[in-house]
Amino acid sequence: MLTGLFSLPAGARIGPGPMIAAAILLAIVLASICAPLYVPYDPMDMNSLARLKPPSDAHLLGTDQYGRDIFSRVMTGGRVSLLIGVGAACVSVLTGLLIGLVAGFFRAVDGIVMRIMDSLMAIPAILLAIALVALNGPSLGSVIIAITIPEVPRVVRLVRSVVLGAREEPYVEAAIALGSSMPKILIQHLMPNTLAPLIVQGTYICASAILIEAILSFLGAGVSTEIPTWGNIMAEGRTFFQIKPGMIFWPGLLLSLCILAINLLGDTARDLLDPRLKKREG
Repeated sequence: MLTGLFSLPAGARIGPGPMIAAAILLAIVLASICAPLYVPYDPMDMNSLARLKPPSDAHLLGTDQYGRDIFSRVMTGGRVSLLIGVGAACVSVLTGLLIGLVAGFFRAVDGIVMRIMDSLMAIPAILLAIALVALNGPSLGSVIIAITIPEVPRVVRLVRSVVLGAREEPYVEAAIALGSSMPKILIQHLMPNTLAPLIVQGTYICASAILIEAILSFLGAGVSTEIPTWGNIMAEGRTFFQIKPGMIFWPGLLLSLCILAINLLGDTARDLLDPRLKKREG
């Protein structure tokens, strides 16, 4: 069933834009993951004698109001932001896939499930995330859950729409007629049809999660301020923006580049995996 699922359209070409985006994203990911190996200071170390220092040989990007090295904090903060993005994307896709398969195949529960999903989608994602974090407290796990819940309905609707079309295919009807078990039909015959659009949707969720985490942290509703993230660093730097704009500029730059690169790769994956494009090229 997976044969040819991810084959590219005939004559498909990947332009320089996606290649540059992939290189930028890879550089940010590697720099963030390997940050403890090369950053000169512990991102949590405070030095009252080195408060708000300008860039120098000792501090590449200067220091913040507590004397902490900005370069070390920005590079280390990327690890948490990327972890939240990838974690929220994986949990959203897996949860939405399971619910979407059930809702799309079993007509009896479809109406109930979709009304619940519509109710969640009626609430703005950022407001729902703020409410969930306030309810559970600021922690890494609560932030991932708060970002995941608003994203699940979108994945459910996507998977359901694919399953509604695929369940009428002859091979699915033949499997039902032969007495195949429901788990086997869902996993072996229906789930492979959802993988390509889920990959694309997962990239958008990852970029959105990184941005929402930064917004939550900037508003003081994200992870603990003791944990360096791009959002936390920018939130702490807004008071000193006039005298120390780098506290917002550098984490904001990496955040923007990361989200832009992920979205460009998602658009490229959508174009390459779009079955309609395959038919047109064929």
